[in-house]
Amino acid sequence: IILFYSYCKRFTALAHLVLGLSLGIAPVGAYIAVTGRIALEPCILALLVMTWCGGFDIIYALQDAAFDRERGLHSIPARFSARTALALSCGLHAVSVAALLWFASCCPGSAWFWTGAGIFTGLLVLEHLLVTPSRQRNIGIAFGTLNGLASLTLAAGIIADLLK
Repeated sequence: IILFYSYCKRFTALAHLVLGLSLGIAPVGAYIAVTGRIALEPCILALLVMTWCGGFDIIYALQDAAFDRERGLHSIPARFSARTALALSCGLHAVSVAALLWFASCCPGSAWFWTGAGIFTGLLVLEHLLVTPSRQRNIGIAFGTLNGLASLTLAAGIIADLLK
């Protein structure tokens, strides 16, 4: 799937979701490797990761929109306005948060889990407050720093919940 992603921008603007899928299948693959079966919970995590990564990849791709248009490459920012691209990214991140809540309903967690989930959600919101169509200079902070913190805090909350 990751190999396919490398060529996606040549024929579809949905390359951002293919990237998300290539990362999102990890929980499903790991679960199958450990248990030998498939279950709903890792599939929910796959949805969370796919939409989260797809959403932040759209934000990152804003920087390449003009380049992509000039060379006939496809991406959501190249196809649509920055405003529409950011709205789609926000929608994907809303699905991520909904998937996180769905996961929590299947696997109830402690305060550690909810703290990590809350910080994760807050950081996604902050990304969308920092990057707007007229204020794209914060893409590096949103894409690199905040997404790194989001993944670390969610993972730390889940790990602390499991170790309690």
